[in-house]
This record gives sequence, C-alpha cells and structure tokens, in this order.
Amino acid sequence: MNIRKILIVLFLFIISVLTIFNFARYKNYADEYVDYVDSNNLYTLKYPKRMHIDKSLQSIRTVIYDKNTKIEIYSDDFEDSISSPTSYINYSNQFAINKNHIIEIDKNLKINNMKVHLLKWRREKLSKIKNDKNYYVSAEFVKNENEVYTIIIKSSKKLKHHRNYMKIIASFKILDENNDLKTSESLKNKYLNQETMLFYEKYFSKNKGLKWGIFENTAPKSLDFLNSLEKKLDYNFKFLVTYQSFSSKSFPLDGMLNAYNDDRYVLLTLQTMYLDNKDNTSVMYDILNGKYDDFLNDYAKKIKEFNHPIMFRLNNEMNGDWCTYSSYYYSKDTDIFKNVYKYVYKIFEFNEVDNVLWVWNPHDVSFPDFKWNNCLNYYPGDKYVDIIGLTGYNAGTYYEGEKWRSFNEIYIPLYNEYIKNFDKPFMITEFGCNSVGGDKVKWMGEMFRNIKYFKNIKVAIWWNGIDWDSNMNPARIYRLDENEDTINAFREGLKNYK
Repeated sequence: MNIRKILIVLFLFIISVLTIFNFARYKNYADEYVDYVDSNNLYTLKYPKRMHIDKSLQSIRTVIYDKNTKIEIYSDDFEDSISSPTSYINYSNQFAINKNHIIEIDKNLKINNMKVHLLKWRREKLSKIKNDKNYYVSAEFVKNENEVYTIIIKSSKKLKHHRNYMKIIASFKILDENNDLKTSESLKNKYLNQETMLFYEKYFSKNKGLKWGIFENTAPKSLDFLNSLEKKLDYNFKFLVTYQSFSSKSFPLDGMLNAYNDDRYVLLTLQTMYLDNKDNTSVMYDILNGKYDDFLNDYAKKIKEFNHPIMFRLNNEMNGDWCTYSSYYYSKDTDIFKNVYKYVYKIFEFNEVDNVLWVWNPHDVSFPDFKWNNCLNYYPGDKYVDIIGLTGYNAGTYYEGEKWRSFNEIYIPLYNEYIKNFDKPFMITEFGCNSVGGDKVKWMGEMFRNIKYFKNIKVAIWWNGIDWDSNMNPARIYRLDENEDTINAFREGLKNYK
C-alpha cells in the first residue's frame, strides 16, 4: 500500500515537472522573435516565431498572423503622385473622428532615425465576428520625402506596450540597397437553380461574346423612356442596373418583374448605407452586431421568392472614399468590408437563395491610392464571388486635377491586372465618357473598336446619367443620348452586337 502511494506521488511529481518544463519551453518559444526580411520592399522587422507569414499579395502587403493577431506591412512611394508621406498620414487617419473609435495614443516619435506617427485605438467587439480583432495600432515610418512604410497591427486582445506591439514596431529597419490571387474554381460546384445556371452559361461562359446593358434611371421600374431610346439606337439592351441602400424599404420586386417579363436581367446593387442624411458612421459595425439581420433576411427571402436570375453587387467601389462603407472610415481595416460581405453572403445561404450570381466590383482607381486601400485587399475569396466587376470612367476635366482618359488608358491596365489575378468572367458594371474635356464622339468610336479585344469581358453596361456638382450644374455628362452625334456614334457601334 505504501509502495502504491509512493508510486502515485512520484508519478504526480513527474507530471508536474514535465508540465512546468513544457510551460517554460512554450513561454520561451512564444516570446522568441525572429527576423522577417523583405528584399523587394527593402525592410526587415522582428515578429513572434509562433506566427505565420502570408505573402500572397506581396506587391501590395505582407501579412504576419496567428489566431489572435494580424500584422500588415505596406510600402508606398509617392514620387510620381500628388501625395506625400505627410498627406498620406493625415488622410489615412481621418477615420479617427468616427465616434466608434476610441483613440488611446496619437503621437509622433523617432525610431531608428525615422520619423514615425504612432496611433493606437480600439472599438467595441462585433458580436457576429468570431475572435473579432478590435484593438489596433498603426505606425507610419517616413523614409524620405516620397516613401513611407506602414505597419498595422490588429488584435482580439488588448495590446500591451512592449510585449504586444512596440517590440515589433521598434524592430523595423530599412535595408540598404509574387504570388497572386489567380484561381480556377468552377461555377459548376456552386448550388444554383437550373434557370440561373443556364443564364450563367448563356452569357458568362468562356466561349460567349460581349453583350450590352445600360443604366437608365427610370428603368426597370418603367421601360417607356428606355424603349424610345432603343428605337433610336436600333438595339435592345439585355442588362439593366438598379441601386438600393438601407434607405430603400425593401427588395424592388415590381421593377425586377418588369424587367424579367420584358426579357431583361438586372444587376441589383445594394449599398449598405443611408442616402437620406442619416448617420452612416456605425453601419458596417452595426451589420456585424446583427442590427440589420431583419432587413437582410427579409431581403434574401424576397430575392428567393423572385426565383429568377439576379446579378447581385454588394457595396461596389469600396476602394473609394466617396463610399461610406470604405475602410477609409473603418480603421483602415479592409477585413471589416470582407466580413460584412461574407456575413451577407451567409444570410443568403441560410435562406437558401439559389438565383444569385455575386459580383465583386471595385473602382479602377483606389482613392486614397495607398497600399492599405488597394482593391485586392477587399477581395473576400473565391467562394463568395462569381463575376468580377470592372468600373472605370473617363470623367473628363470638369474638376481640377482630373484628366481626359481614353478607353484603352482605363481598361488595358485594369484588365491586365484582373486577368492576372482572377480566373472568373468579367463584366463592366458601369462606365461612360464625359463630354467636358475632349471629343466624346471620337471616344465612343475608339471604345467600340477596342472593346472586342477584351475577350473575358462578357457584359458592358453604359451608365446613362449625369453627375452634378454641389451647385447642381452638370459636371460629368455621361449620357449617350446627349445629342444626335452621340446617338449616331453609339448606334453605329452597336451594329456589330445586334
């Protein structure tokens, strides 16, 4: 009996010793830092050895992460830009005025002979995000009059000064002198009803040619004006665009049926914001706290009841600060956008919506044009996207600083970047040419001559409207029916697509 007790005590003692040893070993391992060297962007820093590295977007950023923490590193060069490190720092951190962000540190300091702006802030946890990373620190390192590096640290736990973030930030040094996103996921693996699958195959499969659509403000609710315009053009537009926001009361069933019964399909755009002067500063956070679940569930149910194919575009042009759902307003954190996108997607899944093709659609120019705001940072993943949307306008020269851009100047670099990164069909969701600043008729002719070479663009939608300035003067006149010459140019170009 005594021997048994002795053996038990000895066994427990050994277990205790091993536990203490393993804990000590883990603690040493957890506290061990290793060097990360980026020879392309010419910097190095130390990070906890336990963390992983993601270089899939290395031309834009490097991500170092574990379950609770994410470190993003960006390098921006403004040599050929109107921006500078100072304007970059000021503009990047305007989100701090959002009442949802509690600023803890905002100061300038010097690290390794570089001027550094350090900002530390937090927000409330979002109930619908598992392990939500709501504690932030960013450090902007000014290398010279043109170049700046940015470290953004996000964590689900409070960030302690030295152990959690300053050791990483203080280790950042400049050195002396790509993987991509391309995918091959097939749509056939996606659950869609038969009509929507046939619609996709008819218009978006690889062997299909270009079809045309139009945004006309009165359609699809009414098709009267559109029908009269189509008679002048001798062409029937198969695709229409409509916009909704949280100011909209519900899914626009009447307009959708009106289009469908006239053998047309709609690009339905939902923008998670208000257009009637309501406060938008909390909307993205509120979605992830479940405050819009009733609206989104009802919206999904109504889409399913419609039961015909819809191209669904959620929060387009998210990389532009004119959109209140841009990360410019939300801690420079593109994960907020991606989480909202995925959350809405899952609500549609929960409601068994099987008649939607998801269109992901940035603007061709990111504004601000900083690496943390690059459109690829907003990509939610292949599972959540069926069609890649392209949007690039020739905005003309009405506003100071803008320039006249040809169709090729806009779409060759945009198309080449996207074809490198995405193995999915493209559509130009909206585009147009202003008549202020150049020859609009000539632009249209060149556009029609060149667009046929962009084989992966399956649909092109002309935005037939006007952007007005603050005094309600026409600033950007995109209408194709502006005069007889523009109508004739468009009618001539559409002849090859009848």
